[in-house]
Amino acid sequence: MSAQAAPFAVLTDIARRSQSMAAGLPEQQEAVELWNGIGFVLAGVRYVAPMGEISEILHVPRFTHIPGVQPFLMGVANVRGRLLPLVDLADFFELPRSARNQRERRVLVVEQGDIFSGLVVDKLLGMQHFTVDSFRAAPVGVPASIQPFVTGGYEREEVWNVFSALDLLENEHFLDVAQW
Repeated sequence: MSAQAAPFAVLTDIARRSQSMAAGLPEQQEAVELWNGIGFVLAGVRYVAPMGEISEILHVPRFTHIPGVQPFLMGVANVRGRLLPLVDLADFFELPRSARNQRERRVLVVEQGDIFSGLVVDKLLGMQHFTVDSFRAAPVGVPASIQPFVTGGYEREEVWNVFSALDLLENEHFLDVAQW
């Protein structure tokens, strides 16, 4: 064996022995399809918005109040050079807030076409994953004012109602913020 072949032969022998001694990975019998969303709390009820509907999550930024608008429109904030209207979802749906302090509140930024809006929720629960087969068509524990925007729910220890932010953006009452 030549001096150059010896190191290669040693490495080949090590690779062969490693492969023969390696334990195989467990075989996955069945792949589970998951549905993903952003979880949040509004008036003490857990909701989840589809991942594709939320473009960004923010702390409640400093904002400017606007006179002559509906009470649910908190004001507008400058977010990277764009004016973001902030809508308090609890006020919009005429529900009590469940957040104990203002620091827990978050903004779910939604954008569809020309509409760019920030939905202020009581608390953010982060990214949530549910098995597709845990979907239930009937919403559970949802106040009547929110029901038109809830498309069912996923069950995992408790029911997480699916909130459609895009359906909200198409609602006339949501778009009509003038108080006249």
